[in-house]
Amino acid sequence: MTTPTDTTAALKLSPCPPVPPSDDGRTQLKLRRVAIDTYRENVAYLHRDCELYRAEGFQALAKVEVRANGRRVLATLNVTLDPRIVRCDEIGLSMEAFAQLGVEAGHPVTIQQAEPPASIAALHRKIGGERLTREEFYAIARDIAEHRYSKIELSAFVVATHASELDREEVYFLTEGMIAAGQRLDWRERLVVDKHCIGGIPGNRTSMLVVPIVAAHGLVCPKTSSRAITSPAGTADTMEVLAEVELPIERLQEIVRAHRACLAWGGTAQLSPADDVLIAVERPLSLDSPAQMVASILSKKVAAGSNHLVLDIPVGPTAKVRSVPDAQRLRRLFEYVARRLGLSIDVVITDGRQPIGQGIGPVLEARDVMRVLHNHPHAPIDLRQKALRLAGRLLECDPDIRGGDGYGIARDILDSGRALAKMQALIEAQGARPFDPERPPLARHRFEVTAARDGVVTGIDNQRIARIARLAGAPKVAGAGVDLMRKLGEPVRAGEVLYHVYAEYPADLEFAREASAHASGYTIGEPHEVPQMFVEF
Repeated sequence: MTTPTDTTAALKLSPCPPVPPSDDGRTQLKLRRVAIDTYRENVAYLHRDCELYRAEGFQALAKVEVRANGRRVLATLNVTLDPRIVRCDEIGLSMEAFAQLGVEAGHPVTIQQAEPPASIAALHRKIGGERLTREEFYAIARDIAEHRYSKIELSAFVVATHASELDREEVYFLTEGMIAAGQRLDWRERLVVDKHCIGGIPGNRTSMLVVPIVAAHGLVCPKTSSRAITSPAGTADTMEVLAEVELPIERLQEIVRAHRACLAWGGTAQLSPADDVLIAVERPLSLDSPAQMVASILSKKVAAGSNHLVLDIPVGPTAKVRSVPDAQRLRRLFEYVARRLGLSIDVVITDGRQPIGQGIGPVLEARDVMRVLHNHPHAPIDLRQKALRLAGRLLECDPDIRGGDGYGIARDILDSGRALAKMQALIEAQGARPFDPERPPLARHRFEVTAARDGVVTGIDNQRIARIARLAGAPKVAGAGVDLMRKLGEPVRAGEVLYHVYAEYPADLEFAREASAHASGYTIGEPHEVPQMFVEF
């Protein structure tokens, strides 16, 4: 039997060589790319027996600064005994940190202990429940964007702003600070529009329909979207089924100028980078305070150069926002901060009682979008109607369109095929990938979830359906997910299929099967039990 001592001895394959100093006397290490995705956190790896680690008094989880060729990255230090990860004369960087430093593996680098974040005193004040100034929020946002905060400090900030809710002026200061910490695009256009949803509703891929509709009309709509973190698919994940979404900022700008729009991942553009870092700790903690939500969304939109925004707030029993009064309070906060930022905003409260569309997962959602664009007879009606209404509201930002006429114009653009033509142009410009909505590349394994009794569908749990789709492998496996066969108010007989679940791997299939057996996410009852619709179109 192998003992821990034997394992440790086996990992120490050779004694550590001395590390040569650089010309300025600083100790240099060779750079190594460590193939670990640490998701938005820069991590550095040193061997425990590295001469520099012992001499400089580094500690695990401390912040260090790695420099090469006049560039630097700040990273959290991890210590290893395994020379297969990093040798004594090397420093390893996680994938994202390695990309940020921008030098080749083996390049000599220097490492030193990082200075504490300048804003740490302000963070401690916020933890204590105090109100912060504009300058303090700017400093916090800058330090977060520069990766000066550890995951522990980031978590403390997120929890502190959640527990002691920011007042509306603090939300404005935080939003401003997040904008200032990144770059800001300027399209040199009088009218630049965007549409956004606060999330929480599976399958809600209206952006992929709104963007080609408004761009076909001639409005500029540079749509930069996020990838899913806790949902089965984000707009970027679904668009990636059809085309490339990780575009260099120069290419993104070329596409928008040529085609009046884009549908791209926003991570490469460095728009509100503090938000990208904060999201990495907010979502696992399941904390989505109104303050953080407003700052996150509006900072991204202003940084992307938009000056008109239609914002979708779905309301329903299992949505992020559960009641109309809560939605109205959130709307007032969005409107206050947007007004201070000079952003025109139209907040729309919509029906969030159930998923939108039929498919949940990147491939299934791409199928639904393309069916709507093709005016296919099996296109999901709810996805089509919601997209048309949102596109209509956005078209009415155009001073040449009278209020109330937007929906009809959006419908004409979709029915005529102009929206499809615009989408195809965007797909080609971004780098098309083969996709047939009639034969979508679904995951290999499938099972069905059926109704236990006769009745009508009186409830669909958004969160439960999203969880089952994620357990099946979405969005990492693009063809995995849930395909809904019944929606609210529809009759169903015992044994009829409620939805199909697709998974690529048997283990994922069993995880999803167990979850659906425990709670399917569907409630079958009587017609009068269907919950009232929350909608304000």
